[in-house]
Amino acid sequence: MADLPALRRRYAEMLRATASVRTDALIEAFARVPRERFLGPGPWRIMVSPNLVYATTPDADSAHLYRDVLVAIDAERFLNNGQPSGLARWFDALALRPGARVLHVGCGVGYYTAVLAETVGAEGQVTGIELDAQLAACAAANLTYLPHAVVLQGDGGTINTGPRDAIFINAGATHPRQLWLDQLAPDGRLVMPLTASLNADTPDDLGMGLMLRVVRTADRYAADFFSPVGIYPCLGTRDAEAERSLRDSFARGNWESVRWLRRDPHDQTATCWFHRSDVCLST
Repeated sequence: MADLPALRRRYAEMLRATASVRTDALIEAFARVPRERFLGPGPWRIMVSPNLVYATTPDADSAHLYRDVLVAIDAERFLNNGQPSGLARWFDALALRPGARVLHVGCGVGYYTAVLAETVGAEGQVTGIELDAQLAACAAANLTYLPHAVVLQGDGGTINTGPRDAIFINAGATHPRQLWLDQLAPDGRLVMPLTASLNADTPDDLGMGLMLRVVRTADRYAADFFSPVGIYPCLGTRDAEAERSLRDSFARGNWESVRWLRRDPHDQTATCWFHRSDVCLST
């Protein structure tokens, strides 16, 4: 029988090294949250990136889940519980503190919502939002042991959950939603993937892009890109015109020069890396 606490500890320390995690409380959260609680009984279908091919575990030993692997939630839809090292790296960029109020859009079955909840502690509060009604119900049931974590079903770009110290978007968007920016508290951080579909003719398919970090400082928003990403789309947060513009911006490169997110009305200039009427990523 596997020594699960020891396995989780080794898994968490592996993530610390692989993802260069600086937030100790995040590592402790990965060492505590039981991944098998959220993924049901094994055997499981797992995927080791970047092969993108599923393999079925030889048995139902939970040890198979404490590796840096994606685990199928619904293999027919190519829907997975994401790669731990990627989520660890992105969560670390949120600079989570005890007591923080966190929004997790696209919470799936709730495993990573639980990691966020354990990171901020019982004095914090985490709200997960999931568009898929079946997944939302599953996440809500899985998270009953954490009273400071709740799940709502719906479009995460239209549900106002109040001021947030951290917002994490777990699906590819072509632009930040205005509500997310409005909800950021002073010094709050938004981390989200900006992506363009791999096939311009199928905008609701897998997309590639970069993780965007936005930090609210008084009435300004500092912004930078910090990690590549491949992820499925955030339905309702994809715009055809924005996708064309984003695709052009990626093709030009120079994404390292982005420093600010602007919400003020202005004409497009040479300092606009990606420009929309309601939001601009500026150098």
